[in-house]
Amino acid sequence: MKNSTKSTKFIIYIMLGMLLGGITGAIIGKEIPFIKLLGELFLNALKMMIIPLIFSSMILGVTAIGDSRKLGKMGGFTILYYLLTTFLAVTTGIILVNIIKPGVGISIKVGKNVTEHAYSFLDVIRGIIPENIIQSMSNGDILPVIFFALFFGIVINIVGEKAKPVSVFFEGVFEISLKMTHYIILFAPIGVFGLVASRLGQAGGWFAFKDELIGLGFYSVTVILGLSIHAFISLPIILWIFAKRSPIKFLKSMSDALFTAFSTASSSATLPLTMTCVEDAGVNRSTSGFVLPLGATVNMDGTALYEAVAAIFIAQLYGIEITFVQQVIIVLTATLAAIGAAGIPQAGLVTMIIVLKTVGLPIEGIGAILAIDWFLDRIRTTVNVWGDSVGSAVIDNLMKE
Repeated sequence: MKNSTKSTKFIIYIMLGMLLGGITGAIIGKEIPFIKLLGELFLNALKMMIIPLIFSSMILGVTAIGDSRKLGKMGGFTILYYLLTTFLAVTTGIILVNIIKPGVGISIKVGKNVTEHAYSFLDVIRGIIPENIIQSMSNGDILPVIFFALFFGIVINIVGEKAKPVSVFFEGVFEISLKMTHYIILFAPIGVFGLVASRLGQAGGWFAFKDELIGLGFYSVTVILGLSIHAFISLPIILWIFAKRSPIKFLKSMSDALFTAFSTASSSATLPLTMTCVEDAGVNRSTSGFVLPLGATVNMDGTALYEAVAAIFIAQLYGIEITFVQQVIIVLTATLAAIGAAGIPQAGLVTMIIVLKTVGLPIEGIGAILAIDWFLDRIRTTVNVWGDSVGSAVIDNLMKE
């Protein structure tokens, strides 16, 4: 292994942290400030590294590729991969929810009111070009940072020899950021413990969680089964065929990032760790530096699958018949809405409003799934990160070929 965090022992430590966190939160049944603080400090440390890593890695990725035609080819492969895998995930979810029919014949109180958030694809496009890049960095807006870094890197190549010191500077920034991330990862078992314990405690402990799980049992099973098929069958087949890699070995290499994704429920916060794991797995730095930041922002396989299942579940709950055409619209809308979902906890709830409104389903139906969403959010985030990681390996191999 290239660094100590990839050892089997360290993976066991993270699993123990997650297990002990789950037991602690389940027994105590409420938030403990000190335990919550452990998780928050770890999460903040990871978030702290997002901007310097993304900015420097994107610039280095573009300058390493050099030829604009090669850059365009990599961008084309990346977007195509993201669209196809997201479409595949949504289709898997649609098939399962029609077979299992989790919302038929059950009665669930809608519960909390759902506030409708303003959301528009035009807003996403408008936000790509920032008025103030420093403000975008401060707010953690990833898309404008990616755009500026791409533009910056392309112009470095155009300027040529005079801009080489700038390229060397950002190479130093990237190496320093990477080393800082390695040090932060060493505290992952403690951070994972704090995050899992505080979240399960906030949910009311084991008995409250058990009641939620039973009440939405078939719905939860449908979502988890769909995510499992995509994560353990669809993506490994893609990895095996198009990246010529062993899915088991690659999964083990990504284990640190996947456990962290589960505990943080944020693909953006996990990004520094994902980049480290992918590079240790042998993916070219210029490829991962381009593919992963973009993936953490626009590639949401798990979120898209969840939105499709949830939309049809809500329709079944209200006794509304969904036609084949409407289901096709849900597939397309969920695929596109997932692209606009930020890599933050429960962003899927916001973008799902688009899916529901498109086919005329009641938005307040989201309230029926809020009780269990915090748990499912962690699973779908893990699938999102796994999809990004597989994508980086696939694109890397395609560019070599």
